[in-house]
Amino acid sequence: MTNHNRLSQIIEEKREKLIEVSNEIWQYAETGFEEFKSAELLCKTLAEEGFEVSKGVAHIETAFMGTFGSGKPIIAFLGEFDALTGLSQSGGLAQPNPLQAGGNGHGCGHNLLGTGSLAAAIALRDYMQENNIKGTVRYYGCPGEEIGGGKTFMAREGVFDDVDIALTWHPGTTNNIMSVATLACYEVYFKFKGKSAHAAASPHLGRSALDAVELMNIGVNYLREHIIPEARVHYAITNTGGSSPNVVQAEAEVLYFVRAPRVSQTEDIYQRICDIARGAALMTGTEVAIDLASALSNVIPNTTLEQIMYENFVKLGIPSYTAEEIHFAQTIRETLSEEEKKVDVQRNRELAGKDIADVIDPFRPDEFMAGSTDVGDVSWIVPTAQCMTACEPLGTPLHTWQIVATGTTSLAHKGMLHAGKIMAATALDILQKPQLIEQAKAELVERRAGEMYTSPLPPEVKQYKIRF
Repeated sequence: MTNHNRLSQIIEEKREKLIEVSNEIWQYAETGFEEFKSAELLCKTLAEEGFEVSKGVAHIETAFMGTFGSGKPIIAFLGEFDALTGLSQSGGLAQPNPLQAGGNGHGCGHNLLGTGSLAAAIALRDYMQENNIKGTVRYYGCPGEEIGGGKTFMAREGVFDDVDIALTWHPGTTNNIMSVATLACYEVYFKFKGKSAHAAASPHLGRSALDAVELMNIGVNYLREHIIPEARVHYAITNTGGSSPNVVQAEAEVLYFVRAPRVSQTEDIYQRICDIARGAALMTGTEVAIDLASALSNVIPNTTLEQIMYENFVKLGIPSYTAEEIHFAQTIRETLSEEEKKVDVQRNRELAGKDIADVIDPFRPDEFMAGSTDVGDVSWIVPTAQCMTACEPLGTPLHTWQIVATGTTSLAHKGMLHAGKIMAATALDILQKPQLIEQAKAELVERRAGEMYTSPLPPEVKQYKIRF
C-alpha cells in the first residue's frame, strides 16, 4: 500500500466521525471569538484522538492547540471554525430558507475548513505512529478569521515561532493550489460624539455625529482616486445614532476595512483616513475616537511547498460524484447569475458546461487575490502552503446562502475529506525529506527581502473586542 493510499484509508475510516464534527459546527454557526461550542467540540475530538490539548492559547478563550509527538520537525495544520452574521440557511435546500431570521451561517465553509485540517492532523499522526516517524504534529484552532484576525493575535504571542511548516486549505468551487499574495488589512472603528438637540425646535444647539460619519465617508470616497489601484477601502455604518429623525444624533460609528498589498502601504492609507475623520469632526463640531481593532498581514506564498502540495494533489486525483450530487449542484447553479456562472470557466476552459469541478487547475504560482486573511501573519513567520478543493457548485460566490446550503451535503464533505488527504500527504513528504524544510525556509527569507515579521497590531490592542 502506498503512502497516499494509507493516509486516505485512515481518513476514510474516520469519515463518519469527521462529517459529524463538521455538521455540528455548521449547526452551531458561531461568529468570531464566540465559537465556544465549536472550539469545545474540536478540542474534545482532538483529545479522543490522542492529542494533548491546550486551551486559551494567546489569551483567547476560543483559541487552542492539539499536539502529538515531540521534537523536530513541527508540522502545523491551521483550522478555522467561525461563521458569518445574517446568513442563516437550511442545509441541502437550493432556495433561500433561513433557519432563523437574521441568524448566522457558515457562508465561507469554515465548518469544513476546521474539520478538513483536523482530518489531515489525525491521518498524519496515525501514519507516524505506525511507521515510527519522529516529529511533532500540531493542530491550531484559530478563531475569528472572518473578522478580528485570531491568527494575528496568536502570531503576536509567538505561538507559531517554533513551527517548521504550516499547511491549510479553503473550501471553494475549484481544485487548485492557492499560490496567492493577498492584501494586508486594518479593521478600524471611528466613533463620533456630538450633542443631541430637538431637530426642529433647536437644531442649532445640536452637533450631529451622524453628519460627521457621512462627511467622513464622502471624504474617503474622494481619497480613492489618490491611492494605489491595488488598495481597497470599504465601510459599514454600525451605529446611526438612533431611529428618530427628530433628534440630532449625538453618537454615530463607522467601521472601516483598509487594505493594501503591504502593511506599510496599509498604514499610510490608514493615517490619511484618520486625518479625514478628524476633519469631519472639525467640520461638525464633534469629537472622534479612533479604535484600531485588528490588523492582518499579507500572505507570502511559498513555491517550494506549493509544488509539493500540487504533486500530491495530482497523485490523489479528484473525487467522483453521484447523480444526486450533480443534480443538487445544477439546482444551486440555477440560482446564480450568468456572470457568476462564468467566473470559474474564465480561469479554466475545461470546466465549461459542468456543474462541479472535476479537474485540477494548472499550478499558477504567485497570483494575486484582492482579499485578506490572517493566514498572512503565519506566512511571514513560517513557510505556509494552501490548497482549495471543490466543495461547492461551480461559480458559487463565498459569503452567500448558497454556500451555507451546500455545507451539509455529501458534495461538501467529499471536498473536505479530500483536502485532508492532500495536506496529510504533503506533510508526510516534508517529514520524509527534511531538506525541503530548509528550502522552504530559505525561500521565505528571500521573499521577505530583508524584512522580519512585525505584528501590525499596536501593543495597546490587547484582545479583539466583539462589537456586535
